[in-house]
Order: sequence, then structure tokens, then C-alpha cells
Amino acid sequence: MTWEIGFTLAVVFGSIVAMIRSRIGPDLILISALAFLLLAGIVDAEQALKGFANPGLFTVGVLFVVAEGLTQTGAINGIVQRVLGHPKSASAGLIRMMFPAAFMSAFINNTPVVAMLLPVVNDWAKKCGYSVSRFLLPLSFATILGGICTIFGTSTTLILNGWYQMEGYRPIGLFEIAWVGFPLTIIGLLFLLITSGWLLPQRVSAETQFDDPREYTIEMIVDEASPLVGKSIGEAGLRSLPGLYLMEIARDDELIAAVSPERRVMAGDRLIFVGVVESIKDLQKIAGLKPATNQVFKLDSPRSQRCLIEAVVSNTCPAVHQTIRDVHFRTQYNAVVIAVSRNGHRIRGKIGDIILQPGDTLLLEAHPSFADIHRNSRDFFLVSRVEDSSPLRHEQAWMAQVILGIMIITATMLNFGMLKASLFAALLMLLSRCVRASEAKSSIEWSVLLTIGAGIGLGTAMETSKAAEWIAQTVIGMAGESPLVILTLVYGMTMILTNLITAKAAGMLILPIAIQSA
Repeated sequence: MTWEIGFTLAVVFGSIVAMIRSRIGPDLILISALAFLLLAGIVDAEQALKGFANPGLFTVGVLFVVAEGLTQTGAINGIVQRVLGHPKSASAGLIRMMFPAAFMSAFINNTPVVAMLLPVVNDWAKKCGYSVSRFLLPLSFATILGGICTIFGTSTTLILNGWYQMEGYRPIGLFEIAWVGFPLTIIGLLFLLITSGWLLPQRVSAETQFDDPREYTIEMIVDEASPLVGKSIGEAGLRSLPGLYLMEIARDDELIAAVSPERRVMAGDRLIFVGVVESIKDLQKIAGLKPATNQVFKLDSPRSQRCLIEAVVSNTCPAVHQTIRDVHFRTQYNAVVIAVSRNGHRIRGKIGDIILQPGDTLLLEAHPSFADIHRNSRDFFLVSRVEDSSPLRHEQAWMAQVILGIMIITATMLNFGMLKASLFAALLMLLSRCVRASEAKSSIEWSVLLTIGAGIGLGTAMETSKAAEWIAQTVIGMAGESPLVILTLVYGMTMILTNLITAKAAGMLILPIAIQSA
């Protein structure tokens, strides 16, 4: 063993220990390790930065933008909600959830798939009266299993395929790994279905144990072109919204109380809900529903760029002891009051006629900058933004679905290649306004890309220093002539490392060893 091999293995081992024991992110740890190897002369600058030119790394980054376009338009939500439906048992619910999730993650990176489905599955489980804890782990594992059916499925397979290609080998086709991945996915999903009932406990969430002290009454109006028009309250899913209660419907001059699930929704209906802010946030994202106050349409910013904000009125606020209408709240603050809570209780009546008192909590619709501008204002005791509360661009959902289809077709049938197909899809998402430039930029997880680039640099160092060859010879010496035993040892090392550090880092450390062993 040369000093180069010893030094490289020491740095790699130290990185693994640091990722296991330290709270520092893997991106910083791997970049620091790469810096040590560069300074020691194990790799030169070109070799150290080789990973950042990997096509797979750019593909992963671009797919974040595509996934954000699907998220912001709600392109996946509507389809998923229809597929999930109203199962008669938790097992039937698992089947409805896991198989579509696995299918989706075969064509969209599994991490954004989980991020998109998590709130949908959370609300759906509550509506159906099932424990959410019974569905979250199966959701995660279903997307992981689905991701091993195609190269698109996980960022790890994309990166390793790109590195494999850079080493001079023929790139692996999009569906080539499905011969192994698909049978394993079916077996894994069946295992989850059979064992989840007794392996996963039914936990009660903190949300159901503690009541939210702030309860609001909010009035939503049904658009003329709303997909809810003509459906019954039950069919539209408006009766079983978690944390929300449909108290009454105002239709023309008629006030309908004790709303029946069979009552049909009509265009122009004003639906009056009672609930907590987290549930109102989800209400904002239902296609065809908008806050009933006409002031919402007079704000400067487009509705898709706004969010919900909670603000507690101070005793020095000029609006105190005046009605919201008289104080011209929208003109003064460029924000619209859509609900008011006083001492934890909802206030009924028209929003404009409510006389504000110190301590009232206002639920506002405004541009996110409102929270920054008024955080230290004397007009409010407290201002906080409700996370993930921006209305979805439902009118663009069909466009996002078409773009996703174009990406899959160009990557599979037209031999565009995964990088070109995903770049084309991301460009279409931006041009069609399915995702804004600022959203696209913030959607990219730069720490993940840094981890990938630095990890490939470490793998290159293992090749350059002959450390990978030394480990491969050791593995072959232990395994003898049997390819099956060699494969088992490589698989075992990867599995152990993946449980200790990130899958991406493990894959990039083991790939050069696997190539040398082969």
C-alpha cells in the first residue's frame, strides 16, 4: 500500500465518520475532504472538479425545476386525489397510494414526488379517518422502489450513469434497469402491503391532540368555470376537509344552513367555512374557489404571487376601533383581510363591517414582502407568514402535464437523452409560466448538487490513487473466482454505507470499486 492509497482511504474514512457523527451537512464535509486531496496532490484541479461537469448532476438540477412546475400548478394533485378516492379500508388505501406513487417516481425524481404527495396524502388520510402514520413510510418506500425502475427515478442512478458514461462506457438506457428494478418493486410493494398493518403503529398526531386557539370564519366563492359546479358537496370533498367545517352556503338571497352532503354546488355560491389557518391554507389551493371579498382582485400583485399572513393588531394601530372598510385597509397596507379571530374565537359578519380591536388576529392575503415590511411595525404586535400558502396556478395544470409527457416521450422514443429532455421540459415550464424564474431558482437544492459534485471528485481520487483498485483486489481475494460472491460483497458494502451516509455519497464511493472489481 502506497502513501497515496493510505492517505486517500484515511480521508474517505474520516468523511464517512464525520457524516455519521457530525451535524455538518454532507456537502461541506465532502468538499473539505476533496480540498485535502487536492492540496495533497492526489488529484489535480481538473480531476477534483470533474464531478461538476457530470451530465447527471445537471439533469438532477434541471429536474428540480420541472418538479416545481408540477407543484406550483397542482398538475399532480388533482390526478392523485382522484386515484386515492375513498377506500373502504386502510389496506385498500395503501394500494391506491403506493402503486401510483411508485409509477410517478419512475419518471420524476423520487424526492420531489414525496414532497408533492406528502400534503395530499396527509389530508386524504385525515378525510378518510385513518392514522397518517400508517401511510408515510409506505409512501417513502414506494417512491424509492419506483425510482429503481428507470434511470430517471433517483438522482443517484442519474449521477452514477453519467459518471459511468464519462469513464468511456456505453450509457445505461432509460428502462434498462427495469429488468431488475420492476420485479423488486412489485415484491417490495407487496411486502409493505402485507406487513405495514402490524409493523406500523397508529399514532395520533400532535395536531389532533391540541386544538389551534385561532379559529376563523372564511367565505369562498365558486367560480363560473369551477370544476366543482354541478357536483354534490360530498363528491366535491367539501364536507370532509380536515380542520374545516362547511357551516353554510349563501346562494343569491338564500342562506342554506346545515348543509347536506347531497346538495349541489352552483356557480356563484358563497361557501362559509369555519376552521384553523392550516386548513384554510389548503382551502386556498382548491381549483375554482377564491376568497369572496372583492378586495382580493384589487391588489397589485398577481394572486399566484401572494400568500397568507397572520398579523396581530397592536393598540397603536391606526385601524383600531374602526371598521376594515372605513380604514381603507387594502389601500393603506396593500393587503386584504379575509378573516378575523378575536380571543381565539371567530367573528361572523361581513369582513368590511368588523370593528378592529387591539389583539385581533387578522388573516391576510398579501405579497410575501408584507411580512418583511411590517415585521417591526408599531401597527402589529406580530406578523408571520403562513408557509406554503400561495394559491396554485390551476389554469396552467394541463400545460404542466403536457410538458411532463413531452419530457418522457423525448427521453424514451426520440433518443433526446435525459439531459436534453429535462432541459427542454424546464425551458417549457418557464416559458409557459408554469413556474416563475424566482421559484425555479429557489427550487434547486444546491447542497445536493454540491454533495454530488464533491462525491464524484472523491471517487476520482480513489481511482487516481489506486485505492479503488486496492480495495477491489482485496474483495476479489476474499471472493475468489465467484462473480456472485463479488456482487454480494459490493452490494453489502453499498447497503451498509447507505445506512450510515447518504445514498448519493455511498454510490459515488463504491462505483470505482465496482468498476475495478468487474
